[in-house]
Amino acid sequence: MELSYCTNVHPAEDLDGVLDQLSRYAGPARRAAGLDRLGVGLWLPAPLAHRLASDSAARDRLRDGLEAEGLEVRTINAFPYTSFHAEVVKLDVYRPDWTDPRRADYTLECARVLADLLPEGGVGSISTLPLGWRFPWTPTEDDLATATLSRVSHELRELRERTSRTIRLAIEPEPGCVLDTVDDIVGWLAPRLGPTALGRIDPEFVGICLDTCHLATSFADPVETVRRVGAAGIRIPKVQASAALHIADPAEPAAREALTAFAEPRYLHQTRALAPDGAVIRVDDLPDALDEVDGLRTDGPWRVHFHVPLHLEPEHPLSSTTDVLRRAVAAVRELPDGDDAHLDVETYTWTVLPGGAGDLVEGIASELRWAVAELLGDPDDGGANASGRAAASVTEAVLS
Repeated sequence: MELSYCTNVHPAEDLDGVLDQLSRYAGPARRAAGLDRLGVGLWLPAPLAHRLASDSAARDRLRDGLEAEGLEVRTINAFPYTSFHAEVVKLDVYRPDWTDPRRADYTLECARVLADLLPEGGVGSISTLPLGWRFPWTPTEDDLATATLSRVSHELRELRERTSRTIRLAIEPEPGCVLDTVDDIVGWLAPRLGPTALGRIDPEFVGICLDTCHLATSFADPVETVRRVGAAGIRIPKVQASAALHIADPAEPAAREALTAFAEPRYLHQTRALAPDGAVIRVDDLPDALDEVDGLRTDGPWRVHFHVPLHLEPEHPLSSTTDVLRRAVAAVRELPDGDDAHLDVETYTWTVLPGGAGDLVEGIASELRWAVAELLGDPDDGGANASGRAAASVTEAVLS
């Protein structure tokens, strides 16, 4: 697996800003992590993607900036369209959805940029939203999204024929969306797959982005889930390495007090409760879950869609779902094409963590060291895990 970290943690919206973030954060984080080369999972806001797709000189500037810092790009995050660091993002991150022509145009522009950045014969991935937010969503909209994704998949095939670079689109299930869980996307995508027929989605060029925070939030078993994806003949071109908040006993007053610190106003933090009978109870945002009137039941554990740094364990009574991450990545690596997946560390929430981000370069570097040791080492090598735990102690625990 090729390791990268996602640059959507940084607020840059133009080329100068992206070049600055590469030299200010990505390059220094690579050196601090002790890596000869580092991938960056670029987030390109739509206006910048349009400029880069149409301006070879701008792409050359980006390529030179990457090379100067020992960086490379194999994957792009095309989920947020723009303004991902606005004062309030919430539901805006799902707009435009896959019924809107702008979503396809943006995705294909990202693909053209990525193809130009890849080496000859290279393979890249682009993550995208799971169709849209779940309401309003009609059968007509579903048909339109299917047709649009079919067209995009065929244009990605044509792009490979022109450039000899393979770019795969990875649809990312997310709580609250039309495709809420991995099982949702398998059930939706599998019957629509077909390599050549008009209106079918080409399975060579469209698969699943497995975000392990979202996976954990759904309370799904990571190993069984990954195996179902493989059995359905669906690729996993990209894994977003991320961890959710876990609350074993949400009835405990200290747990609710600790969770309140994470109920920040910028991003949506979907919250799920696991009932004793195995049912998953859903609330769209953490403040609503904590509300005394409309809150979730507290007779089972909660998980919250809040990406917490991989190497830091929240202070009791909170914890994180890094075990789900470990098991999911191990299961993906067992698939026939599993080691071809791009592993992208996606902790975009550093700036909204309780207590602030701290030293962001060192935080990113510590996450990368953790990922190398805990996710990419030999599963039978206990020493690799030990080194990962040692790396976790480098950075002060900002979650404490």
